[in-house]
Amino acid sequence: MTAIPLGPPRRLVEFTLDEETVRVPEGDTILDACRAAGKDIPTLCEGDTLTPKNACRVCVVEVEGARTLAPACSRRAEAGMSVRTDTERARHSRKIVLELLASSTDLSTTPRAAEWIKEYEAKPDRFGIDAARVNEEPKVDNDLYVRDYDKCILCYKCVDACGEQWQNTFAIAVAGRGFDSRISTEHDAPLTDSACVYCGNCIEVCPTGALSFKTEFDMRDAGTWDEAAQTETTTVCAYCGVGCNLTLHVQENEIVKVTSPHDNPVTHGNLCIKGRFGYQHVQNRM
Repeated sequence: MTAIPLGPPRRLVEFTLDEETVRVPEGDTILDACRAAGKDIPTLCEGDTLTPKNACRVCVVEVEGARTLAPACSRRAEAGMSVRTDTERARHSRKIVLELLASSTDLSTTPRAAEWIKEYEAKPDRFGIDAARVNEEPKVDNDLYVRDYDKCILCYKCVDACGEQWQNTFAIAVAGRGFDSRISTEHDAPLTDSACVYCGNCIEVCPTGALSFKTEFDMRDAGTWDEAAQTETTTVCAYCGVGCNLTLHVQENEIVKVTSPHDNPVTHGNLCIKGRFGYQHVQNRM
């Protein structure tokens, strides 16, 4: 077995978080410190396997001496800084962002979105029925996953996962400008005609359900999707010798989707097409 070399321990950075002194390892973000302290900071575009893009702006906090609010997901903790997470200014900013997102996109499958809208007293309906919305039909052009851009908040996580941060396939990118910006394949070709290798790593990082398993999409459409009734079992993929970990989501004795643990040192949440979608043989009972 090959030994994994250990680096030197990271120094601790001491700063003030909501008038309490905290110490976190050097290089940690303010969001890391908030989570370690048990503070619930909303975030959508942040991903534990990706470099922060600062796209959604719902995790902003107030840093003493700073002119603008800082995104907690990417701002590194610095010695001596003073951070406040629940000021009127930060809460108002989060409220406006949630109102803008919810008024233009469908957040019905975004975890905790309804909870945050209630907590910050956001009122997306105040923009009226004339508020610009995406209003785009789901793209169902293959049997593995669906692209429902009516739920997309342009967080770029799927682009990063498909690109240089993980898969290096570069099958998708941002097309268009302003409100017409979309996540798209080259020349907006069907997924089956694109460079996509169907690893599904974009689905793994999508925070809103804009990308979902075809099985999940069909079950939601039929009203039979029930996460409360699902069990999760982590196992090892049987296709090759890499040792990727799979988490099987099972409802009524049927596998409905497959994810992978983000803290696994082999996969970091990523899989190939066989690990992500090749589970039908398990439940072929003919």
